[in-house]
Parts: sequence; structure tokens; C-alpha cells
Amino acid sequence: MSVHLRPEEIEAESFRMIDAEVGPHPWSPSEWPVVRRVIHTSADFEYSRSMFFSADAVFRGVEALRKGRGIVTDTTMAYSGISKVRREKFGNGISCFVADPEVAREARSQGITRSILAMRKGAADQDNGIFVIGNAPTALFELLRLVRQEGLRPDLVIGLPVGFVGAAESKNALLALEAEYPQIPFITNRGRKGGSNVAAAIVNALLIMAEEG
Repeated sequence: MSVHLRPEEIEAESFRMIDAEVGPHPWSPSEWPVVRRVIHTSADFEYSRSMFFSADAVFRGVEALRKGRGIVTDTTMAYSGISKVRREKFGNGISCFVADPEVAREARSQGITRSILAMRKGAADQDNGIFVIGNAPTALFELLRLVRQEGLRPDLVIGLPVGFVGAAESKNALLALEAEYPQIPFITNRGRKGGSNVAAAIVNALLIMAEEG
């Protein structure tokens, strides 16, 4: 392979290799670009089997981005991984409160995680509608509590927390949301895998689709 390939050529070749290795798959034409970008980001083909999209999640997510809805992330890594150039085309603000000193003080005072309070702070701003969780199961559990107990209605939930304690369980709880609140779209995966990088990759895939019309 030539080391002189341009970035777009490298990406195109990577996508060709992913398409070839995955082969036939059950994903719709709108879902596959998201799954493929997650695989491209992680080099993990398990995502070709473990991803899950609620009904119309891609369409609803793209529409929310086009409307300029704000994005809340649970980590600075996810915040940094979402394309600034692409989101600014639609006026999507972005926030991450996990490192906010006020959130840290209040978390210590209440004896709860910063991730929980960061989700509460993000949800309190009505301009925010897209919640991107790639690290903390507690953030996803709290978001689901806000839906059930405080009437929060996100435009899109991207929930792929990673780890051994609570990650798979929090995603199972998100999957159960579809039966209770079918109007809330979400994208997730089954199991322990996930991460801020793949959560950001999903947003970037949706932003590209929003650009392409």
C-alpha cells in the first residue's frame, strides 16, 4: 500500500475493506454508514453484529442535527471527537460538564458521580437534545431516570458506555426504553464494548449524512 495516499483515499480503501470483510448484513442503507464508521474507528467487527437502532433513529438524529439541536457528551474525549467543522455548519452547540468545578463540588457534596450531575446540567438546557454517552453507565442510567421521572424527551440518545460494571446493564435499560417511550430514538450496542471514540463516530456519521442531504 502506498504511503502517499490522501486521507480521503485511505478512508475509502478502509471502507472498501470493511464492506468486503462484513459481506451481507442486515443493516438498512441509512444504518450501515453508521455501523461502518464505528468499525472504522474501532477496528472491531463485532459492532457489525452488536449495534442496535430504534425505529427511525438515523432519520430523527439527522433531522435534530439539521435543526441545530445542542449536543451533550459525557466525556471531553467524545466532545473533542465530534467534528467541529461539520457541527458548526448546522449551529449545533456542544457541552460536556463532567469537568465543571461546580459539578465536581456538588457531586462530592451529594456523594454521587460527576457523570450523573453532568447529565442533569445538560438536560436542564432546553436547547440540548442530543445526548452522547460513551463512557459512564451512570450517565446513561441518569438520563433514563430523567426520561421516566422528569419528562425529558431527547431528540436522540447515543448510548455506548464501556466497561465491566454497569455498561451492559445500562444499555439493556436503554433497549427497554423502546417499549415504554417509542417516540425517543436511540442508537446503542449490546454488551460491554463501547467508548467515547465510537460514540463520537456515530455523531460524525450522522453529521456527514446531514451534509449530504
